[in-house]
Amino acid sequence: MADGSNRRFLGITLPIPCPASCPSARLAATLPEADRRLKASSASLVALFFPAVGFVIALAAVRNSPDFAWLAGGPWPWQLWVLSGCGTVATAAGLMDWWYHRTIAKCAISPKERRCELLALAAGGGPVFALMLGASVSPRPQDWLLPVLVFVLFTTVLICYDEFIFHRKRCQGFETALHRVLVFGNGVAWLAWAHWCFVSRLPGAS
Repeated sequence: MADGSNRRFLGITLPIPCPASCPSARLAATLPEADRRLKASSASLVALFFPAVGFVIALAAVRNSPDFAWLAGGPWPWQLWVLSGCGTVATAAGLMDWWYHRTIAKCAISPKERRCELLALAAGGGPVFALMLGASVSPRPQDWLLPVLVFVLFTTVLICYDEFIFHRKRCQGFETALHRVLVFGNGVAWLAWAHWCFVSRLPGAS
């Protein structure tokens, strides 16, 4: 880094961005103080955890349904194990990224970046999650496939915009690794859920 500032965490040297090396911080520094935002907001934390908490609540809500008898008697579908494992790892990476920016880096960003980042998180944790829940309990999950794909593509565009416009020049190895684990972990989790919902539940599927 330009100022040589570093901190160690779990044996890893963490870079601390500064206005001299961070394009977003330089942009934020030109704004009035009232318009500057910390990168890790409380709303982002809520959006990060909403799908994980919502999924557990949804499983508890359908545990007595005949269609979900395997929740009590097993065996669980392999897709649920993949979803749970990858989703947990992704959420943990997102939490670490939030904690890093909140307590160590303390990045100042513009309202535009804050909105884009929050919208990318909320799109996956809101509409996509709600549509997948609907498809999972519907007797005709295929009717939900088109709106699910529309919102998945919309979320992907938001994530790519956030990564390539705001993060590409700023993030270093540690931050980039956390972002990759968050994005690809949630991506694999969604693919496992989609396979169970739109393939395994179809008539004649083994």
